[in-house]
Amino acid sequence: MKKNINLQLSYYLIILFFFAVFFLFQKHHVANDSTISEWLINYEGGFTKRGLIGQISFYIANLFSINLRDTIFIFQILTVGIYFLLIYFFLKNIEVNKILIFAIFTPIFILYPIAEIEVLARKELFVFIYLLAYSFIPLRKKNHKFFYKLIFFPIVVLIWEPVVFFILFLFFLDLIENKINKVNKKFFVQIFSYVPGIVVAIYIALNPISEENHALMANSLLENFNEKCYMSCELLKTKSSLYQQFEGNLGRYSFVILFRYFLIFLIGFGPLFLLLLNSKPTSDILFFKMFKNLFFPFLILLSPIILLFAMGYDWGRWVNISYFFSITTFIYMSKNNMLHFSYKFLEKNIFKKINRKIFVILIIFYCFGWNPKTVMTGDVASFPGYRIPYKVLKITLKESPTSYFKRLIN
Repeated sequence: MKKNINLQLSYYLIILFFFAVFFLFQKHHVANDSTISEWLINYEGGFTKRGLIGQISFYIANLFSINLRDTIFIFQILTVGIYFLLIYFFLKNIEVNKILIFAIFTPIFILYPIAEIEVLARKELFVFIYLLAYSFIPLRKKNHKFFYKLIFFPIVVLIWEPVVFFILFLFFLDLIENKINKVNKKFFVQIFSYVPGIVVAIYIALNPISEENHALMANSLLENFNEKCYMSCELLKTKSSLYQQFEGNLGRYSFVILFRYFLIFLIGFGPLFLLLLNSKPTSDILFFKMFKNLFFPFLILLSPIILLFAMGYDWGRWVNISYFFSITTFIYMSKNNMLHFSYKFLEKNIFKKINRKIFVILIIFYCFGWNPKTVMTGDVASFPGYRIPYKVLKITLKESPTSYFKRLIN
């Protein structure tokens, strides 16, 4: 039976938002964390990648004589809050089945940045907000959608330039929304909407920050806010060029790591893959009309991320971002009647014999029993559903909850 999960989703997001605010508060005075250091990157030493948000924070902090970290903390809470709000309204009232529940509550989606707090409030969050906001523009407002991309995509690139590795997802939605089944004027109009953003990305790639400009940026932070340029801010100096980014992962690859992430993709994306295998677009879409379902088209859309995995160390983040684009694209298509989905095969062959108790147990273990670590060399973490509240209690009580309650009883 189809139903919505509005109530459960609202509780889930409220709890996660509470945890997010708690962890951000704890992290905003830490001096060895990328959650803050990435937001310190600015334009005080000249143009550089990912400097826009840091420059805005720098300006606001100076204008109102506020501590820079406090400014970033407030900015992050607002950004995370907007993200959770948009996620709620995006998923609100969608008709769910058992497999879609697994796909929504998988630990590589909404839960992931809370389970791996090194990922919390990183700049890809603005990319998520960009796509979610786009999804609320009515389909009939073609001009609104065109100018939204033309104006805001370059801004998103300035904030987090790896978004270009996911541009096929955005273009795929253009093809479906406009029912483009051949290379024509509409096809090139949609391509043109991304040209400013692509130009910005190319400029960023060809103009890495120099050591002199990096020193100017670092000095501006020190002189204005007594703030060191560390972690992500410091790495900008050694991982700014394309060559440096590819070179950084050489020597780290191993069969164990590659096999681990193959399993992470297979298990984490598993429910979505089942949905894609049983779905197809309602209209013929250019290159994708040769496929019987959406599984292989989505693999094609994901293919550019191989470069991102080759360039970056945070493979757990890349999985999370890849999944966000995949699941939101699928749900967007479903909400707007852009796909045919057949649930009968799954219901008959997989879920018919699963009773309610077993289903709940499966949800607990699958959705809250594991998650990939942030970096490629990290193993798979266990039970974020337990670790997250335990960590909150441990920080609040300033000792392990077990020790605290033992002492309380005695």
